[in-house]
Amino acid sequence: MDNLAEVFLPATYARGVPYELFARLRERSPVCRVPEPAVGPWRAGPGYWAVFRHRDVRHVLRTPADFSSHTGATQIRDPDTPGDLAFVQAMMLNTDPPEHSRLRRIVSGAFTPRAVRALEETVAARAAGLFRAGRIDFVTVAADLPVWTLAHVMGVPEQDRALLYDWASRVIGYQDEEYAGTATATGLTEIGRQAARLRPVLEPGANPRSRAALRDMFAYAHALAGQVRGGEGESVLAAMLRGGLTEAEFENMFFLFAVAGNETLGNGIPGGLLTLLEHPGQFARLRDDPDLLGGAVEEMLRYWPPVLHFRRTATRDLELGGQRIRAGEKVVVYHASANRDPAVFDRPDVFDVGRAPNEHLSFGDGPHVCLGAHLARVQMRAVFRELLRWRVELDGPPVRLTSNFQNGLKHLPVRLTPRRVRRSVATGAPGPG
Repeated sequence: MDNLAEVFLPATYARGVPYELFARLRERSPVCRVPEPAVGPWRAGPGYWAVFRHRDVRHVLRTPADFSSHTGATQIRDPDTPGDLAFVQAMMLNTDPPEHSRLRRIVSGAFTPRAVRALEETVAARAAGLFRAGRIDFVTVAADLPVWTLAHVMGVPEQDRALLYDWASRVIGYQDEEYAGTATATGLTEIGRQAARLRPVLEPGANPRSRAALRDMFAYAHALAGQVRGGEGESVLAAMLRGGLTEAEFENMFFLFAVAGNETLGNGIPGGLLTLLEHPGQFARLRDDPDLLGGAVEEMLRYWPPVLHFRRTATRDLELGGQRIRAGEKVVVYHASANRDPAVFDRPDVFDVGRAPNEHLSFGDGPHVCLGAHLARVQMRAVFRELLRWRVELDGPPVRLTSNFQNGLKHLPVRLTPRRVRRSVATGAPGPG
């Protein structure tokens, strides 16, 4: 009998996503009860319903009236106090329509296909300068582009980009001691230095998503807003200030962009390269036919989904996958399992850069489909377009992130050698987002 706690435990994912377990559960128990045992200093939880089939995952994501993002927020771990829950409920990620629609409209202009197309050349130029011959830790190098792009879109000064990296590492990687301990770099602006001095030292087991744990981020957000307020800029921050947000909505919107637009892609790009290195025939196929790049990026996202799951909360007693779920119970959808569902994908465990169609759920679905999906695709294409100009070899063992939420790598040592490739590489059409 399968140990269902393995689905929850962060240590499971330090070894790799348990795809074989997911396959058995899709077949035998596509919706099942998973326990939440205590993990180190983090207290045990009440357990949750895990959802593994593509059609059920999609149904949950598309039905916010039954499966709320707001009631208990979107992380498996419950906020520590009612006050913490009330605060994070102001985040766009943790709202339901119509509130979600209102918040999304405020910032959506920065992520339309037209707006993203205007950024493509800038992103491509940045990507072109990322790599050098020799041995590199690809995780560190690849993190530059999403952090730089995010700072550009948000209106964060270049000198303060390291703060975005630090905040995301603390919030997303808190289950991994090495990752969560990432230190803030020097060279910050004055408001960056002031914020860094407020960086809290958290007690073991403290929730890194609480308002107190992120006081430095919120202090910085307000200070930066003070510099931007009254301007007519086109940054996300300027749009937020024009949007009539409450203080809690403003802080949570800043939190969401500072973390979600950074860490997710920072995991997806190294995961995509490792997947190519583990499938040298497909890497060679892509080099021989660079016009496959757009579809190859979609397949990387399917095969290595940066986000493993998201939580919802049932709003009423209902049935899903043959199980009776009560109002108020947690329902957690596993994108990583849905992306390998043989009912949707032919040979789902095979990595195929030419796969089409490709209905992966790595960017979610329904009203919460990823707002930055267009921009994420542009950045991934830019990075891998550059990598096709290099011979890339693994130069040491990859080290996975300990996290039951993000499918990430901490280290990916590779060796790069220049190679000659044709210069004309198709960008691939932007997908829906």
